[in-house]
Amino acid sequence: MTLIRAPELSSVAEYAYAATAPAAARLVFLAGACPLRRDGTTAAVGDHAGQAAVCMANLRAALDAAGASLQDVISTRVLVASTRRADLVTAWSVVRDAFGEHEVPSTLLGVTVLGYEDQLVEIEAVAAVTD
Repeated sequence: MTLIRAPELSSVAEYAYAATAPAAARLVFLAGACPLRRDGTTAAVGDHAGQAAVCMANLRAALDAAGASLQDVISTRVLVASTRRADLVTAWSVVRDAFGEHEVPSTLLGVTVLGYEDQLVEIEAVAAVTD
C-alpha cells in the first residue's frame, strides 16, 4: 500500500490524502465498528473518547478475523453523533493515536444519530491485504 501526500494541499490534516493498493491485494470492507460489548450493550455511554477506543478495539478484532491489521487499512470514515466540533476532535484524536504513523486517509463526520442506543461513535474502514 502507498499513502499519498499531496504537497499542494494543506499539511494541517493529520492523514494522507489518498492511498493506493497493489493490484494483487485482497480488499477487506469492514462494517462500521461500534462501541458494543460482546453482550451487545453500549460501552462508555456519554463518552466520545471511550467509545472511540472501544470502536478501535472492535475494529482490530474484525481486521484480525479477516487476516488484516491496522497497517493494512487504506481508508476510514469516523462518524460522531454530535453537533459540537470538539466532540468530533475528541473521537478523532483516539482514532489518530491508534493508527500512529500509519496516517490513513480518513473522513470525520458529525451525524445526528447512530444505530444503537447511546451510541456516539462508529468507525468504517477498508483494508488491502497482500497475502
